[in-house]
Amino acid sequence: MYDFKTAYLCQMQVDFNFLGTGTSQGVPIIGCSCDVCASDDHRDQRLRSSILIKTEAAQIIIDSGPDFRQQCLRAGLKHLDGLVITHEHKDHVAGMDDIRPFNFRSGKDMPVYATESVQEALKREFHYIFRPNPYPGVPKVTLETIHEEPFMIHDDRWWPLPVLHHELPVLGFRIGGFAYITDANQFSELALERLEGIDVLVLNALRRESHLSHFTLEEAIEWAQRIGARQTFFTHISHQLGKHEDVESELPEGISLAYDGLSGRSNGAEYRGVKA
Repeated sequence: MYDFKTAYLCQMQVDFNFLGTGTSQGVPIIGCSCDVCASDDHRDQRLRSSILIKTEAAQIIIDSGPDFRQQCLRAGLKHLDGLVITHEHKDHVAGMDDIRPFNFRSGKDMPVYATESVQEALKREFHYIFRPNPYPGVPKVTLETIHEEPFMIHDDRWWPLPVLHHELPVLGFRIGGFAYITDANQFSELALERLEGIDVLVLNALRRESHLSHFTLEEAIEWAQRIGARQTFFTHISHQLGKHEDVESELPEGISLAYDGLSGRSNGAEYRGVKA
């Protein structure tokens, strides 16, 4: 049991690379000829949302959507210490089969960190992985159950950030001074508490018009300013938001649109609770 009111800070470097920043259909969308989908600006070409996290201890990807293979190839990844899954929607889990090359290179199972409800969905979607006598060559995974309590990946402490995607529970995560939240339109009090003193925040901003389960651009800006990170990046972006260049010019200082391939570093302080 952790007392989150009692905390101390220590420095922790977190490098991040946006593998994808698009919504569930990606950008461009099949068959669409709008200005965004027809844009030749590489920042308007968005694979499904995913991010690579690097620390001194581990190299982790958050979410393995349908573009997972392409993202890993584009990033030149040869090693991965684990997958962390925010929630069970297909655009965040559909690529999990493509962990196989990492299995083959390492000779080890891939740790997959997920809640029990997400694990149930994975067992349905990838039933062939979890059979008692699986077909040779299927992905090898070890399911690691996470809840709202902090958990360790090697020497790194990860802080779940409970949010809601309409009525679906989703987890964002804080690692050191870096926080990543996608597919949300409601914060929990616990998430806001754990975001105290954050250095770099990533938050979803789907479009300008109201949406049932995602923050709009206006809502995301309001929350970013309330949370007060040194730098905020918006992700999970729809073609309905507008061209990257145009939207970027409207944003307040310290807030930017992420784009595929964008990388950066958080040198912020790590939030840690002490046992009550």
